[in-house]
Amino acid sequence: MTSASDRTGSRTGPDAAGAAPALRIALDQGTGASGDVESALRRLDERARAAAEAGARLLIGPEMSMTGYNIGADIDRLAEPADGPLHAEVARIAAATGVALLYGHPEREDGRVYNTVRLIDGSGAPLAGYRKNHLFGDLDRDAFAPGDTPLVQATLDGLRLGLLICYDVEFPEMVRAHALAGTELLLVPTALMRPYTSVATTIVPARALENGLFAAYVNRCDREGELDYCGLSCLIGPDGGEILRAGPDEELLVADVDPAALREARAAAPYLDDRRPELYASLTDG
Repeated sequence: MTSASDRTGSRTGPDAAGAAPALRIALDQGTGASGDVESALRRLDERARAAAEAGARLLIGPEMSMTGYNIGADIDRLAEPADGPLHAEVARIAAATGVALLYGHPEREDGRVYNTVRLIDGSGAPLAGYRKNHLFGDLDRDAFAPGDTPLVQATLDGLRLGLLICYDVEFPEMVRAHALAGTELLLVPTALMRPYTSVATTIVPARALENGLFAAYVNRCDREGELDYCGLSCLIGPDGGEILRAGPDEELLVADVDPAALREARAAAPYLDDRRPELYASLTDG
């Protein structure tokens, strides 16, 4: 495990304009053994403690981080309700370390299974849950029902967070909706495989720039069956610049998200202010 140094500076209180202080976050590019929840919980506990030692207030893992993604029938076997035993164990880790946790798992409700991420604060209390809306390929469609709530947000330490999963971020409408609803930091747990590396290197920076928000894109870096995950997790600033960028191997990356940068970036590239929504409805019907 390696750690990238904080590259945005640290602030301990609101600025003169009353903005929230910077939020230190950790990106965990790695997972436990596929299909082994106990392994994933042990690993999460270890990474949460490392994040806490680095001063992070939030730890973000990849898509389906607690079970594995390409695990076939194990998805159905390991699926459980949002408030099931897995939630209780993750909440225990959050409360023990004081670090908010974003984790992924198959969620079962009313006979359906969803690809879900859940956000728990540093006391172990639930903040939000999001079900993947855009399912990618047969692997997703054969295992999961699509979510039907496109916009899920939560507030942590005064910063407005938004949740998407993997393929969702490739649809510009999803990220624009978050920007218009006030999302400041977009969290995107991911299981991106080769050869689709341009999503991590081109699309995600473009989404951050065109919407003036931070984007934390956290990917896997191992193999599951025929899937070769490419890593390349990143934290992108609202100006489209890389604050953090992982390589192809397991890493724990730590940096500050400073809300002051949002105002600066949106002033320099005022896409949100210059929109003309009265023109767009006829272009987007269907």
